[in-house]
Amino acid sequence: MANSSIRPAASGRSKLRKPAASSTEEQPAGLGVRRTAAAILRAIVTKGQALDDFFAPESNPEILAGLEPRDKALARSIVTVALRRLGTIRAALTGLLAQGLPRQAPDLEWILLVAGAQILFLDVPDHAAVDLAVRATRLDPKSTPFAPLVNAVLRNLARGREKILAESDALAMDTPAWLAKRWRETYGEELARAIALAHREEPTLDVTVLAEPDLWAEKLGARLLPTGSLRLETHAPIADLPGFAEGVWFVQDAAAALPARLMPAGPGLRIADFCAAPGGKAAQLAATGAHVTAIDRSATRLKRLSANFARLHLEAEVLAADVLTFEAEPFDGILLDAPCSATGTIRRHPDIAWIKQPKDILALALAQARMLDKAATLLKAGGTLIYCTCSLEPEEGEERIEAFLQNHPEFRRRPISPGEVGNLSEIINQNGDLRILPAHFQGTEARFSGLDGFFVSRLVRCG
Repeated sequence: MANSSIRPAASGRSKLRKPAASSTEEQPAGLGVRRTAAAILRAIVTKGQALDDFFAPESNPEILAGLEPRDKALARSIVTVALRRLGTIRAALTGLLAQGLPRQAPDLEWILLVAGAQILFLDVPDHAAVDLAVRATRLDPKSTPFAPLVNAVLRNLARGREKILAESDALAMDTPAWLAKRWRETYGEELARAIALAHREEPTLDVTVLAEPDLWAEKLGARLLPTGSLRLETHAPIADLPGFAEGVWFVQDAAAALPARLMPAGPGLRIADFCAAPGGKAAQLAATGAHVTAIDRSATRLKRLSANFARLHLEAEVLAADVLTFEAEPFDGILLDAPCSATGTIRRHPDIAWIKQPKDILALALAQARMLDKAATLLKAGGTLIYCTCSLEPEEGEERIEAFLQNHPEFRRRPISPGEVGNLSEIINQNGDLRILPAHFQGTEARFSGLDGFFVSRLVRCG
């Protein structure tokens, strides 16, 4: 290929924009969605923008303007799959591009990746994925000369699908090298590989019911997990399901539901939830009858918490504040769900794997230490401190608690017992803390298996 050379797969960066429509011909159905998906994928991988910046309920990005809800859902599905299997798709395309990607056509890589995700992993006819990719290529003046190349590469990709999938390695290819190295060192090769394999599976939704889980499992056609959460089998819109409008339940991963369940809470007790938004754990605590103070720095995120509490018919004192400068009378309990790298949520948020960097973990660990020190000053003698992060990294979990206990001899662990977590003894480490991995809890089918990765420690102030 003239004027082309081999280079790293991530091409140069450019400002995210809404793809311009063709002025000479009407776009075929689905073309706008694919071009939008390519632009979003590029923004995530090259600029570190989060997937939820585009698709969260409160988001309204210009790039999605004019798309119907089902087209937005399709765009999200394509981007999510491309992120989940990014290494596999890139490796396959690299093998088919003998001279590499052309530098003068920076959008071409993202068009190919989006088409590759459809051909290899989505229920899209090969001819449709190829045709739309070629059309998208022709709409970009810099990419137009390479339309025949795109056609040939994607047709060969479809022909080689079986071999590509057979040779794909979840840990070596679909996990960033720095994370794969970390997980091997922390958990060993077997568990690191199990984590990476779990990240390939699209999880179903879990919900927390405030009462009568058996009844609502039947009404929702859901599976009642040993931990008490319900795992949905339906793909129907959440708001259309029985009990949602009435405030009977809310969406919450089964692992995320455990920290609040480990807190002694009930009428007459004052419980603070630090970093509370969007409010799932605060709702669990409020449902016990405790007086809950929900604190978060983000007033915007607290609006979502308040809306959730209104739907759930629950009450809490909601405060927009920085927990490091917050002052109050000591609490009976504090739940600190600390800001973290969120590497435990990659199965639900595959963008995390590609937007986080090693330096983020150190910065977050320092912030977590400061928050723990602050929480220690706001807890009564005999009170309980629950610390949790949705991270797989020991600096944000085990190491954080060991350092805290060394600096605060007035605290001790209250070990968690298997009976408190549905007898899932494999999620309890030797210290009595929870170390939940995405590969834990294997169901009868892959899509009904797994949990978000979490670390949870329960501490008691002795004096």
